[in-house]
Amino acid sequence: MIAIPIPWNRSKWSTMSFTSTLYLCPVLDLLLVNVPPEWRAEVRLGLQEALVNAAKHGNKLDPSKTIIVRFTVTEREYSWVIVDEGGGFAKGHRCLNTYHSQAKQLPTDEAENGRGFSILHEVFDDVHWNRDGTQLTLSKAVSNSKEKQPSIC
Repeated sequence: MIAIPIPWNRSKWSTMSFTSTLYLCPVLDLLLVNVPPEWRAEVRLGLQEALVNAAKHGNKLDPSKTIIVRFTVTEREYSWVIVDEGGGFAKGHRCLNTYHSQAKQLPTDEAENGRGFSILHEVFDDVHWNRDGTQLTLSKAVSNSKEKQPSIC
């Protein structure tokens, strides 16, 4: 089940919540409504990675746990805050540290996990986890270039 208040307000935070699931198509469709068409595929991939991590690694796919997503659009940026009910990261986990150039390396082809971290940093301009590792903030800046600037409805 997805809960979201309607109508969405411009320049104000909207919130949606849903139970832990990997069936994310309707959630992603709602989160991408105001994203410019030229960014949708890339932002969809990034948000999907973040939501899968919250459901799978954070909430352990426990359907009794909820994922909450807050989102907003301003003239300067698009932002999403994703919160899960998991135990978070251990202190010193690389996700909680500053993104270093060596972290840009993708894991081996045989690795089952680890690509999401690199994808998030490629798609979004700002990627930040809270100290506990249970809240992820993602932002994508609106370009100052008139031809690249998305229209805000």
